[in-house]
Amino acid sequence: MKKIAMFTMGTRGDVQPYIFLSKQLIKEGFDVILGSHPCWRQLIEESGIKFEPIGPDIDIEKEAAIIRGKNSNPVISMLKTMNFVFKIIQNSSEEIYEVCKGKDLIIVSHSQMGAVEAGVLGIPIVNVTLQKEMIAESLKPKTFKDKLLGGMIAKQVAKPYNKIRKKYGLKPVKSADEIMSKELNLIPISKYVLERNPYWEDKNVLTGYWYDDELDYVPADNLVEFMNQGEAPVVLALGAMSFEDKSEKDKLDMFVNAFKKTGCRAIIQGFQKTLMDYELPETMFACGSIPHSWLFEHSKFVIHHCGFGTSAATMIYGIPSIPVPHVLDQLGFAMQLNDINVATKPIKSKDLSEQTIISAIEEMKCTYDEKKKNAMAISEKIKSENGVAEAVRLIEKVMER
Repeated sequence: MKKIAMFTMGTRGDVQPYIFLSKQLIKEGFDVILGSHPCWRQLIEESGIKFEPIGPDIDIEKEAAIIRGKNSNPVISMLKTMNFVFKIIQNSSEEIYEVCKGKDLIIVSHSQMGAVEAGVLGIPIVNVTLQKEMIAESLKPKTFKDKLLGGMIAKQVAKPYNKIRKKYGLKPVKSADEIMSKELNLIPISKYVLERNPYWEDKNVLTGYWYDDELDYVPADNLVEFMNQGEAPVVLALGAMSFEDKSEKDKLDMFVNAFKKTGCRAIIQGFQKTLMDYELPETMFACGSIPHSWLFEHSKFVIHHCGFGTSAATMIYGIPSIPVPHVLDQLGFAMQLNDINVATKPIKSKDLSEQTIISAIEEMKCTYDEKKKNAMAISEKIKSENGVAEAVRLIEKVMER
């Protein structure tokens, strides 16, 4: 049995695609272990996947929200988050090295966690990249200015990896691209949502989304009762953004008041701390994690942070969006959804207010039929792709070489 180790860092939306990929690889007969933050142990092990904790035992959703809450600029917020993750990767190299030993393939995320260690051990790697902005336009002609600026940025990004390489007596690299797979970079996004960049190398492949319909989910009785009490609700799902202690109540007030004034019923996810002492009106229902496959098919539209996982799910299950992005990659996903007319214009986090939420809801109401039609048409095409099976097929080809 071929052995594969897989590594990823980040919030649930960053981890979930690797769970879907792991389950499909296991189904095809591979021995898979998935390494990530200790807080994801239950989520991963309950999916039937062997788990390896990497790094400190922290609540990564909360830590990410704190970083984002302190930085309203999406670029700075993204850089701070990356720096936080890089430190974990640097400090966890020995753990990662031990997990890599004896494996036939290492699958690494855009953080490149495990890439250096795999190289030391002579094990081939496959990359997975969720954000198109992280993929090099290697075939694009470069001006002198492009080369100069690109080289400076690449040198900075390569620093944490070179610190790891130094531990193993390896020469420094000029760019993180040098430690990436030369054979395959999987992009779990549909070609019907993202057009392939002509400046990408052939190794960069849009497979289609990876997902699991979770058909065995049974909703709680009180949730079903709420759903049956009126028209389909709006879903508010801001991911890690809703954990920011300082502004959590103010933010929840904005949405609750906006829903009241626009006559929307709503399901609210997140905001756990604030909701402990918060009385929602009867037209709103607070809940924890629910499979998107069930929730989105019973709801009208979604207001979300545009993380990878939620953005993908809106497309898979054909539901329109109001994006509220906070960091740079989320803004990219928000623009993708807006470009294909399945979402309103994004509300930038710095512009978030009761009035901007009301305006976005009114825009959605005026254009809903068209956006819903577009979302359903794309959903039908996505479901014909079987992206996770395509990813496994490509991985098998790499392992046969």
